This record gives sequence, C-alpha cells and structure tokens, in this order.
Amino acid sequence: MTKTNILTQAVTDSDHAWGNPTASIVLVEYGDLQCPHCGRAFPIIRELKQDMNEFVKFIFRHFPLSKIHPQAKQAAVATEAAARQHMFWPMHDMIFEHQKRLTNTALFEYAAILELDLSKFTMDVKDEELHKKVDNDFMSGLRSGVNATPSFFINGQLYQQSWEGNDLRNYLLSLV
Repeated sequence: MTKTNILTQAVTDSDHAWGNPTASIVLVEYGDLQCPHCGRAFPIIRELKQDMNEFVKFIFRHFPLSKIHPQAKQAAVATEAAARQHMFWPMHDMIFEHQKRLTNTALFEYAAILELDLSKFTMDVKDEELHKKVDNDFMSGLRSGVNATPSFFINGQLYQQSWEGNDLRNYLLSLV
C-alpha cells in the first residue's frame, strides 16, 4: 500500500464534521478513542472547536489501534451507532471523558445517559455497515500515511508539528 502525507480520501458529507461548513481551514483528525494521546488531545480540540468554529471545519475519522487498544473499535462503532440518532459528537465526547472505561456495559450506560433509543443502539452496534465505516476510515488513514494517533491533516496535508499546548492553535491562527 502506498503511503503519502496527503489526505487520500476527500472530506465528504458522510464525515462527522463540526464548525463552519465553508471554512477555509479543514482539520481532519485520525483518532483512536482509547488512545491516551488522543485523550490528551481531546480538550485541545474541544477548545479549538469552540474558539475557532468560524474559521475551522473539524472532521473526526476513526483509526482504532486494536492491537494495543482492544476496546477502541467497539467504542468507534458505538459513536457510529449514536450518529444514527444524531448523537455522534455527544457520544464521542462522552467516550473521551470516560476513556478508561470502554467496556460494552459502559458504552450502553453512556448511550442511556445520552437518552439514545437503546433498542436501536443495540441493533446498530451489530450492523456490519458501521463496522465497515470504521474499517474504511482506518484504511483511508493508512493510505494517507497515518501511523500514530492522533494524526492531523490541515487542508489535506499531514501536520507534522506538535499539537500539544497552544502549538496547533497557533499554527491554525497563522492560516486565518
């Protein structure tokens, strides 16, 4: 498989997006919901989503590193099941806020807290289409050169500098 440092799968309406749909800056994160580094990036991204909402369109794509994070894929599928009830972002945030507890029981508890239709959620987490979506995100990340999480692409280019502290924010502000 050829790897690049360019986003090989264009952003589409099927991506989970936050922010200005016509923003000049498109920030794509390939993340693993069980990854501690992604957990550290989560509050930074949440703050960026709030403060730069006008300037940035933020996309989250799944990149579960299942060998080292065995609950990452089931957590990713749970966010996709929640998305079918228009609750992707609340489930995404809930999982990151409770990242150390991602058992099936916990994921259903989070769905209940978010007041999802639990019978629909139960069926959806078993739906092969949602598993394929997570797998497709992962494969698109591999084709784009992702080899760690979190990995960020800014306007289609792999961002290879620090995302910690204010580094990512300052870089994005330099583009505005």
